[in-house]
Amino acid sequence: MTHFQGDQASASAGGETESDIAHTQTIQLKLRDIDQLFNSMDPSPFIEKDLDDKAEEFIVGWALEFPREAPLKLRVQLEKWPGEEAMNVIRQAVHNHFAHRAELTELEFRNLMRQGRTSLIIGLSCLAACLIISRTLLPAQAGTWASVVREGLTIAGWVAMWRPMQIYLYDWWPLRRRGRIFAKLSDMPVEVASKEKN
Repeated sequence: MTHFQGDQASASAGGETESDIAHTQTIQLKLRDIDQLFNSMDPSPFIEKDLDDKAEEFIVGWALEFPREAPLKLRVQLEKWPGEEAMNVIRQAVHNHFAHRAELTELEFRNLMRQGRTSLIIGLSCLAACLIISRTLLPAQAGTWASVVREGLTIAGWVAMWRPMQIYLYDWWPLRRRGRIFAKLSDMPVEVASKEKN
């Protein structure tokens, strides 16, 4: 059975101190064998394999818990020792996986910004059209129904601005944060040890 353990968990509980940031935070994975680290459905060679979803989720989750500027280290402890040659394979596979995830996140961010620009143009055009119609074709001294339509057009125009505002106010920064985490994980030291050696 796979067991994941994170060390130095208390580092993020009381705020980020200078000692927390300077101290290397260790994420420890205890596994039965090397196969548990990787996605069993991925036919690629080990060095190009995707990590198991639960392993990635665990590593990223701990990385997000630690102080942002603190250096990270991954320690993989295996019950079945696969041989010395597996150490470099695991290191490179972990680095390749998170480097690829960082690239995908950057691409997703660029696509989101492109979508935001398009949505902003559409939203502003719709808002301008609604305001022009409400103020030119439906003057303020018109009756009750004209007032209802005028207010409805104003609301519709601002509703059209909802998507670009959501993108530029809320959607972009979680992607940026996740991209930085993936980039950090792609460069972290990776130690591989046998349970028998501990």
